[in-house]
Amino acid sequence: MIGPQASWLPDGRRLHLNHGPIDLIVEAFGAAEEKRLAYAQAVERFQTILSELVAELPELRSAATRMPRSFAGPTANRMEKAVSLHVPAFITPMAAVAGSVADEILSALLDGHVLDKAYVNNGGDIALHLADGQSMSAAVAGTGHGFADRLTIRTADPVRGIATSGWRGRSFSLGIADAVTVLARTAAEADAAATIIANAVDLPGHPAITRVSASSLAPDSDLGERLVTTNVGILTADEIARALESGVTVAEALRREGKIAAAAIFLAGESRAIGPLAPSATEEQPTRILAHA
Repeated sequence: MIGPQASWLPDGRRLHLNHGPIDLIVEAFGAAEEKRLAYAQAVERFQTILSELVAELPELRSAATRMPRSFAGPTANRMEKAVSLHVPAFITPMAAVAGSVADEILSALLDGHVLDKAYVNNGGDIALHLADGQSMSAAVAGTGHGFADRLTIRTADPVRGIATSGWRGRSFSLGIADAVTVLARTAAEADAAATIIANAVDLPGHPAITRVSASSLAPDSDLGERLVTTNVGILTADEIARALESGVTVAEALRREGKIAAAAIFLAGESRAIGPLAPSATEEQPTRILAHA
């Protein structure tokens, strides 16, 4: 594996950071010199973030407990803090790794610098910064069935993180949601909550759903022998509705508890929205979030 890479995308506005499984798009808005210095800090912080996580990987793959553990690295601590909100449900810090990396790089970007707004997009898990009076739009890709595909997040909104999870995504899922997109206070918290909600969208024992042990697909998976979804066959309208409502129940509980601001759940061409997910009224350049993998 080659080392950390940093390059500009062809548009000259967005910074691309890549190292192994971490693939980030970073964009900042504001004064030119502030942006230059902020980008330099993000690149410097990115140099060691993967090695820090690898050093603590065995513990990061173990289940979270009610009392958050203390890790050596700040990104690992972000992961642990985010997933501990969902104990006693089974969850490991790895459920929040993508969002936590986005949060960490955003923190480095902002350290000591004044930006109008910024985002770090880690494969669809996004950390946001908005100064007073700013807003940012985000496109939810691949909905296509009546759900608003453009969101607007403003300074006053309690949202600085967006994340998506589901069995079609990059990570394994215990449920059958095509995708669950969550808006929360941080990208790490959105990432963890999206995992929990996606796991809840399910029809246990249904013959049209194929599952295998996570370890058979990835021997070092944090899910071990737990069964993860590899295919979802044809479901009836009633079955789709029941699975979606299972996810809605969990998402609504998380929203009441203040753990998320909003969520959208997608399954087999149907969707449910929880919380205020408003379509954009602006023409801003959107950050792209992945609603369907």
